[in-house]
Amino acid sequence: MRKIYIIGAGGFASELTEYILDNNEEHIVGYFDKNDHEHKRYGYKAPYLGNEDFSDLKDKNIVLSIADATLRTALFLKLKKRGCIFPNIIHHNTFIAKSSRIKCGAIICPFVSLLSNCSIGENFQANVYSYISHDCVIRNNVTFAPSVKCNGNVIIQDNVYIGTGAIIRQGSANSPLIIGQGATIGAGAVVLRSVEPNSTMVGAPARALQIK
Repeated sequence: MRKIYIIGAGGFASELTEYILDNNEEHIVGYFDKNDHEHKRYGYKAPYLGNEDFSDLKDKNIVLSIADATLRTALFLKLKKRGCIFPNIIHHNTFIAKSSRIKCGAIICPFVSLLSNCSIGENFQANVYSYISHDCVIRNNVTFAPSVKCNGNVIIQDNVYIGTGAIIRQGSANSPLIIGQGATIGAGAVVLRSVEPNSTMVGAPARALQIK
């Protein structure tokens, strides 16, 4: 079995632990977190290994079980520079098209579908019941909350967060729908047109959030 170290011991880590145990392909060596409160709360069998120093993790298999997308991305970049390895954790109850391509550090939860000709970047997280349809390009450090529906010919640039139940309209081969770098798509938003970088979109149809 592949040995893995999990960073983060909170609620998402508790879900991820169940997926890993169900797959029965990895051995969890232990958990890192800023303190042991969550580790005690969830009663993990593997031990608490300490705070977020991570000085001895070079060449080790690391899984970032952190729901906060900004923090997860910062840790991914930091630990990648230190020589850590980021295996993909893909629950067996998913559909991954043979023509799709997935880079390192992905966490793909149960009932997720990645359909034909998808390209998935580094440090991707897709929560339960999400799907990505044909010919989509997902860049690095992208997070899908549960039940995100990403239809075909969509490009999602780096560092995008998409909230629970959001729907992204299909683009076309000649004119893909593009969600710009650093954008946030709110829960339940219906995205009908391309999204500017670093904007926050809410509602149905989705509109830019005006901060007063």
